[in-house]
Amino acid sequence: MQDRELTDQSGDRSTITLFLCGDVMTGRGIDQIMPFPSDPRLYEDYLTSALDYVALAEERVGPIPRAAGFSYIWGEALDELDRVQPDARIINLETSITTSEEPEPKGINYRMNPANAPCLTAAKIDCCVLANNHVLDWSVAGLHETLETLSANKLKSAGAGRDLAEAAAPAIIDVGGNRRVIVFSFGSVTSGIPPDWGAAQDRPGVNLLDHLSVRTVSRIAASVRAIKRPGDIVVASIHWGGNWGYEIPRDKRAFAHGLIDQGGVDVVHGHSSHHPKAIEIYSNKPILYGCGDFLNDYEGIPGYERFWSDLALMFFVTLDVSTGELVRFDMTPFLIRKFRLNHASRSEAEWLRDMLGREGARFGTSAEFRDDNRLRLLWE
Repeated sequence: MQDRELTDQSGDRSTITLFLCGDVMTGRGIDQIMPFPSDPRLYEDYLTSALDYVALAEERVGPIPRAAGFSYIWGEALDELDRVQPDARIINLETSITTSEEPEPKGINYRMNPANAPCLTAAKIDCCVLANNHVLDWSVAGLHETLETLSANKLKSAGAGRDLAEAAAPAIIDVGGNRRVIVFSFGSVTSGIPPDWGAAQDRPGVNLLDHLSVRTVSRIAASVRAIKRPGDIVVASIHWGGNWGYEIPRDKRAFAHGLIDQGGVDVVHGHSSHHPKAIEIYSNKPILYGCGDFLNDYEGIPGYERFWSDLALMFFVTLDVSTGELVRFDMTPFLIRKFRLNHASRSEAEWLRDMLGREGARFGTSAEFRDDNRLRLLWE
C-alpha cells in the first residue's frame, strides 16, 4: 500500500491541496434556520412547507436554532478547514439561490434566499459546481439569480449558464505561484437531471453529458488541452448516478479512466449518491465515485439507515503540481446533526473506515486512522 509522504511544508508550492465534498444542500429546511428564510411553501407530495423538515429533524434530535449565523451549518468543519488551509475549496451546490416563485413541476424543489448566500463565503468556498438536478428547481429565472448571486459574492461557478458556452466553461482558481485549479463541471441524466435542462447555444441550462462514451472523452480532452498549462491541476466534477447503493457501473469506471488517460484530468470528483462510495487511484490520480451528502435537511426522514447517510466526509487531496499525481489523500469524518457538521465519534469513524476498505478492495484502496479520528487513504 502506498502513502506517499513527500515534503509538504507550509508555503510549499510544489503541491496543491484541494478540499472536496459531496452535495451541499442549503435549501429547504436549512434555508429556514438561517437569518433570511425563503417563503417555506413547497410543492411536494410528501410535505407542503420547508418548516416541516425542520420539525421532523427536531422530533429526532431536539431544538435547532433559528436565525442561526451564516457559519452555523459548517460547525466544526470550519476548524478543520483552518487547520488544513487547502489551496482551493470546491463543493457541489445542490440548490437554487433565488426568490423565484416559478417551481419546476418535478416534485422536490430546493431554494435558498440570496440573502443567505454569505453561508458559502463563511466557509471561504472558492467554487460551486452547478451541473446537478436542483440548480433549475425554480426555473430559468432561478438559475439566472443563482449565477448573479454567486458572482456578487465573488464565488466562482461551473456547470450551468445562460447558454452552452457559459455552462461548459471551467472555473479557474488562481492559487498563486503560477499554479491554478481548473474545474470543469458535468451532469448526467442518471442523477435525475431532466434532459431538457441541458444548455444549448440559445438556451440556459446545465452542462449535460450526452453519454459516457469515448467521443465524449475526446470532446472534453479538447477543452482541457485548450486551457491547461504547466502548474495547472484539472478537476472533472461530475453529478452522476442514483442516490443509494455502492455499485459502480463499468461504463462509469471506463469514462473516469478515459478522462485521466486521454482527457488530461487529474481528479475525478463524483457526486450524487447520498453516502460516500469507493475511491480508486488510477495512474496515481484519484477518482471519487461518490462523495456523499455533506449538508442536508434529511435528519427526520427514515429509510436507508444501512447507508448511514448522516455521516459525511471532508476530502483533502494533495497533488504534485509538476505531474498531477497524488501525494496524499486525507479524510475527516463528520456527523450531520441539527443541520450542522459535528466531528464523528470513534465508532462512526470506524464505520466509514470499514466501508471504504470494503468497497475499495476491488480497486486496491483502504483507509487507516491517523490522529483525532482522521483517516488516510492507502492505495496499491
